[in-house]
Amino acid sequence: MSANREYKSTFFSVLLSEPDRLREVYNAIANTDYGEDVPIEINTLKDVFYKGLENDISFTIGGKFVVLIEHQSTINKNMPLRCLLYIADVYKKIVDMKAIFRVNQIKIPAPEFIVLYNGKEPFPEDETLRLSDAYMAEDESMKMFGNLDLTVRVLNINLQYNTELLHKSETLKGYSSIVDRVRQNQLIGVTEKESIDEAIKWGIENGILSEFLKDHRSEIESMLYTEFNLDTALEVRAEEVREETDAKWQTVVADKDAVIADKDAVIADKDAVIADKDAELAQLRAKLKDMQLN
Repeated sequence: MSANREYKSTFFSVLLSEPDRLREVYNAIANTDYGEDVPIEINTLKDVFYKGLENDISFTIGGKFVVLIEHQSTINKNMPLRCLLYIADVYKKIVDMKAIFRVNQIKIPAPEFIVLYNGKEPFPEDETLRLSDAYMAEDESMKMFGNLDLTVRVLNINLQYNTELLHKSETLKGYSSIVDRVRQNQLIGVTEKESIDEAIKWGIENGILSEFLKDHRSEIESMLYTEFNLDTALEVRAEEVREETDAKWQTVVADKDAVIADKDAVIADKDAVIADKDAELAQLRAKLKDMQLN
């Protein structure tokens, strides 16, 4: 199991690198029934979605070009745009660019974009992101001219979601079960390394991706450790950013409070001067009244 020096494989990408397992997962997601007689070709473009980690799989099956992405962090609303740029690169590689100037239509595989969300933050079971939601124009003319759109289907594969889908795919359920087991271990204070080791041992003993885990145990341990360390690093950095932002705003608020206090002091001084003037004026009026009476 070799790795390109510019990226590192993940548990997800290696698990689905076997065509039969990938076909089983796609059949469950798309509600299709492709058998072994239907070829599946993996042709992932490296380093496109996530620099440093390969957690996307692209493949062709039944005249379709499918991009399958595993996602453990907050869903990026720009995913449709990123997928558009991705598929444009794909078509450039598989289409004879001279042929596009011919009169006869060129047939191309139909694109499908699927995100499997496995993060900690709450997310719906099934949501569709649309490129058209990002368009600045929203007038009625857009419906008349066939504007480009692209959809990305996001499926939550955490164990408590999409139970029917997970029931149909032993691979997806096994993957989600192992990840969930690691997280449950961490919740009770077990270290990351021990959490991962125990989850893999648990999977083997309970028939959850057992053959795969036996064959690739050391690699999967290393991959999961890298992934969970990255998750932890991202969480720590996010907390640091929140703290830095809070501190910055506290400073801004304190500075504004100081400015307001200075202005209040100036106003108080002016009020005191006005009060003194009013007192002097009252005295002058009293003297003037006395003079008139005398």
